[in-house]
Amino acid sequence: MPELLPNYDNYVMLRHLCKSGSPKARKKAMSTADGYKPLAKIFHWLTALLVLLTIPAALTMLTPGIGRWLQDPLFMFHKNVGVVLLVLVAARLAYRLLNPPPPLPQSMPRFQRYIAETTHWLLYGLLLAMAISGFIRVTAGGFPLEVFDRFGIQNLVPRSDSLAETAKRIHAFLRFPLITLIVLHIGAALYHGFIKRDGIVNRMLP
Repeated sequence: MPELLPNYDNYVMLRHLCKSGSPKARKKAMSTADGYKPLAKIFHWLTALLVLLTIPAALTMLTPGIGRWLQDPLFMFHKNVGVVLLVLVAARLAYRLLNPPPPLPQSMPRFQRYIAETTHWLLYGLLLAMAISGFIRVTAGGFPLEVFDRFGIQNLVPRSDSLAETAKRIHAFLRFPLITLIVLHIGAALYHGFIKRDGIVNRMLP
């Protein structure tokens, strides 16, 4: 097999070489041609894990009548993981800007490529907005952030009930579009992985 070419040229070559092969061989070829870099995969799966842990924690701690014995540790977990997510998403976004992801295959319809690209950027924006608004709500509301206390970091936001309430409302509102986009993103991955079987999902698999 000739030396692998970068980006889309590599993708076209491998698709041509493997189009008559098995689906497994075709997916492996596409993954080899246009796979994400290892650090990008780490960012993706670590972010996904933390987000999928914080969402049910938040929904549970807001359940009416929940006991403080459960609500308090869930709130502590949610607010501290939110800070980690803020740093993680910011680092991931900076890495993406410096290391552009592999292009989607031209065989995908243009509208699907546009939706995929738009969804990714909206997810970045909403994750950052959720993390920042949550951080402001906690610190402006006078609640401790144990992850900051552990490293001796001072409160970066002044105490303000009005600011905390505004951040709380923003944080509560943004959860709806965020959850919607996450569901769409997972649905698209399942569609490409189990129905289309076009190898796109393989690009992000470990």
